[in-house]
Amino acid sequence: MSHSRRFDEVAAKRGQGNAEVIPFAAPLRELEQEPTAREIEVLQLISEGLVNREIGQRLFLSEETVKSHVRHLLAKLQARSRAHAVAVGFRRGLIA
Repeated sequence: MSHSRRFDEVAAKRGQGNAEVIPFAAPLRELEQEPTAREIEVLQLISEGLVNREIGQRLFLSEETVKSHVRHLLAKLQARSRAHAVAVGFRRGLIA
């Protein structure tokens, strides 16, 4: 059974016979500034579950430098959190 059909059936049971499926993917807006290669490295390590201290050890950076990279990433990707930044990174093809 398709997702649309199941959604319509559930919505009808709740008394909303005019259910509508809203597409998941919103169009990607162009970034004002692209992340640097180092910021993308940091983003990849965040996606692997590493914390700032571990990222710093892996890339031979201080924890403060990693925090700075994370702040810049959040701003450039217009992300609300590290998890949101990872999601945006995947959607934009910045990380795999």
